[in-house]
This record gives sequence, C-alpha cells and structure tokens, in this order.
Amino acid sequence: MNILQVIPQLDAGGAERTTLEVAQAIVEAGGRALVASEGGRLEAELQSLGAELVRMPVATKNPIIAWQNVGRLARVIQSERVDIVHARSRAPALSAKAACDRTGAHFVTTYHGTYKARSGLKRWYNSFMARGERVIANSNFIKDHVIEQHPFAKERIRVIPRGVDLERFDPSLDVMARWMALAADWELPAGEKFILLPGRLTAWKGQRETLRAYGVLKREGYALPRLVLVGDAQGRDGYVAELEHLIVKEELGDLVRIVGHCSDMPAVLSMSRLVLTPSVEPEAFGRTAAEAGAMGCPVIACDHGGAREVIMHGETGWRVPPGDVSALARAIGDALSMPFDALARIGARARGHVREHFSTRQLQASTLRVYNEVLNSPS
Repeated sequence: MNILQVIPQLDAGGAERTTLEVAQAIVEAGGRALVASEGGRLEAELQSLGAELVRMPVATKNPIIAWQNVGRLARVIQSERVDIVHARSRAPALSAKAACDRTGAHFVTTYHGTYKARSGLKRWYNSFMARGERVIANSNFIKDHVIEQHPFAKERIRVIPRGVDLERFDPSLDVMARWMALAADWELPAGEKFILLPGRLTAWKGQRETLRAYGVLKREGYALPRLVLVGDAQGRDGYVAELEHLIVKEELGDLVRIVGHCSDMPAVLSMSRLVLTPSVEPEAFGRTAAEAGAMGCPVIACDHGGAREVIMHGETGWRVPPGDVSALARAIGDALSMPFDALARIGARARGHVREHFSTRQLQASTLRVYNEVLNSPS
C-alpha cells in the first residue's frame, strides 16, 4: 500500500511522533510511506525510516493556499499512486478530503485533540477531522468527544491509543553517559534525582500551578528535590518570563531549572524521582505520562481526559483535580514522603500497565489493520 500522511509540521509532539511510527510500520510491511508537511526537526529521522517527505505548505490557514493545496495533494496522489491519505490536523484535512474526492483515493483521519467549536463555522471546520472513512481516536476520551461533536461519525471511529517505544523507554538500559552529557549542559549534578515536568512551555500544561504548589511545599518545610521543566517554548517568550518571575516570587531560587527542548527523554526519565503532567485542560491521551510509566516513574496528573486511561489512581500514580494547587502540592508531598520501596512498587505497576496497553507496536499493528479495513471495504 502507498500511504500519504498529512501533518502541518514535523517538530516535537505526539501527533508528529505517531506519524513517524506509522511511517515505520508501513515501510516494514513492504509499503511506501509519504508524508506531506512543511517539515521540521524530525525530518532526518523520518527519512532514516525509509519514508519520503513531500514538502508542502499544509500548515496554512490561508484559504487561498489551502485551496491550492487541493491541487498539490491531488497531483501527488495521482503521480505516486497513493491508496490512502491520512490527515492528522484540521487545516490540511479540508484540503486532503477535497483531493481524495477529486482523485478517488481513500481518506482516513486521526482525531488528535479536543478541538473547540464556538460557532457553527468552526464546528464545520472541525468536522473534517471526523469525515474519514475511518476516524482514529487516540483514547476513549477522544472517541466520546467525537461522538458528542460529530455523531454522524460514530460507526467509523476506531480507538487506537498512542504508543510508547518500549525498546527505547526501557529502565534496564544503561543511559548514564547520555544523562551526564545532558546534566553538564543543564548545569545539574549528574547523580541527583529530581522531579520532572515534561511538556511544551504553554499555560495549559500546568507549569504555573506546579511552581505555586512547590512554593506551598517549601513554606511547609519540605526538603524538596530540584524541579526540572523540560519542553520547547516555541516562541512563547512572554510565558517563559512569567514563569521566571513566579520562581522569584515563590522564592524557589535554584530549586527550579527551565532547560528547553530535549530529544533524549529516556535519559532524563532515568533520573526522575517523580513525573508531573498537571495539564489544566484535558490531554487527548497523555503520552508523556505513558513514557514515564514505561520507565517505571510514578506520575501525578490531572483527573481528566486521557490521563484517566493511562494512570490508575493510587496504583500506577495519582490524579488530582485540574488547576487545584493545594491538591497538587498534597500529592507531591505525599509521594515525597513515601518509602523508596513503596514508590518503586508504584513505578513497577506503571511499567506493567503501559507494556500491556500502550506500546508502539500495538499502535502500528492497529493502524495497519485500519488501512486494510479501508482498502477491503465495499465501495
């Protein structure tokens, strides 16, 4: 099969990582994997998998360029004999659907998030993510959201959770040399365990609430490990300045490090005592929580969205009400007060849960089954 995935950019993110994982599966199955995108830092990795980048301005929201993309995509479909176009974002989904209608190619979508619709026009725009012959939801939470927003798609939805590469996120691997290099770059003691908050530096990811919770714990006299914020600001300099001001206000001083993007999360997680994913808006799935679980790290997340499927409260981690600084502080304090062996048991259960339900290989096999289902369905 020849599959063309369409995604705006190839930088950091769950949708981008899943694009590469599915491209790998297509190539390994003897197919041809093409990706229409404006590109990004993952380009080289994509091409190393045997996939092909088709550079195209598909991130645009300009209606003129979006209409031109219909012709561009149609030409690629015809010249490369594409069987299925798989759209992973709203802006290119509209163009991709029109190109498939023009050429007769099959159309599949993955609904990656809870797209907001404050008007009928926005709901129509969002609906293109539900117009695939099959609509992949990356959690049961997203499945329910799609049915609520676009009930016409109910019978076409297939739930395929995002996956974790269990060969890469393996706590038995020796990553100390890689971690020491990162620690030197970040000016951190190489042997020091810390609390990690991984995620883009954007307000809904919960960095502000975490810093306030850390301030509460400091005033209560806890001996706090260092807190490391890993993630790309993506140009949000104002938000970074706000976080830096909050660190000063809460008198956290050298307790907090903001270190930017990191591509070697297994090495970082290997030194993490506890992982926080306190998003104040619901995550579609919660890939960082699953990656942490795969490495045997207990996670504290907010009690909504896909986190409810990744984290079993009290067994593999903890869930707290979103935006509740006091509850987050209590959860962190309780985790820090646990004996080492009790915390290790929670981490071991987290790893078992992720291995059973959320592997990359499961995602790849399930996605290929959806492609075959589409190709073999009566027209």
